[in-house]
Amino acid sequence: MNFKEVLLIVNPIAGDINKKKIISKFKDKVKSSNANFHLFTTTGENDSEKIKSRLRDGKIDRVVVAGGDGTINLVADAVKEMDIILGIIPAGSANGLAVNFDIPDDLEEQISIALGNTFIDLDLLCINDNICLHMSDLGINAELVKNYENSSIRGKFGYLLQSIPTLIKSEFPFDFHIETGKDQKTATAVLLGFANMQKYGTGANVNPHGKPNDGVFEILIFKRLSLSEILKTLRNEADLDPEFVEILQASEAVITCKKPVAFQVDGEYLGMETKIDIRILDKKIKMAIP
Repeated sequence: MNFKEVLLIVNPIAGDINKKKIISKFKDKVKSSNANFHLFTTTGENDSEKIKSRLRDGKIDRVVVAGGDGTINLVADAVKEMDIILGIIPAGSANGLAVNFDIPDDLEEQISIALGNTFIDLDLLCINDNICLHMSDLGINAELVKNYENSSIRGKFGYLLQSIPTLIKSEFPFDFHIETGKDQKTATAVLLGFANMQKYGTGANVNPHGKPNDGVFEILIFKRLSLSEILKTLRNEADLDPEFVEILQASEAVITCKKPVAFQVDGEYLGMETKIDIRILDKKIKMAIP
């Protein structure tokens, strides 16, 4: 474990997990490695600038995040292109990055991985000037994320409670025009996804052949709602019906919509959009993995 100054960044309201236990065990592990422990707690006010300020002098040589995908995204934006390994302790409502990297549920194992020397050079997506590590989409899933954020019940149960109201109120399907460096096409879909990895935080394998460090991303065109195909994704079956989802591969793309559509990045609702610009940022983050 090659570090001397470790910064733990904690989102106190992410998920439904007690962060005091995480902080205590993490601090003990860092101290036992003869390194110095530093703590930053997010507040929702200028967190990005405050984190960048903590990193500016170059003393911190390992950063670990305890939070959900949105918090990890925030920190990744601050450390991108720095020569710092970023570790994650999944503590959100839906921990998509942890699911994709097979990070175990045991806290002690999570801490050991986050402080270890095994890492991947991870691609990022730049979407309308927002970075995306994992999954972004336009359509019904982004509407679900919005409704979840406005509810008072956290965790996967909170998502489940919002699923039916979202389906009832949504005005799907949506009309999209897609331009990549190679293709142009028009699509009517319930969801248009932009994937740097394979799975959503639920474990649904929507992009079976995706890789997080191959210099390309996938555009997922979900043409209709299908219970049988959704169950296939949850079982991690590699072959999905092309009548259900069509997959395009690209290094850049422009998406336009006839009317504003709900938009989310890494589990954070960002509003309604009629145009999306996407490009791949090749191998910008060193992320600790098992």
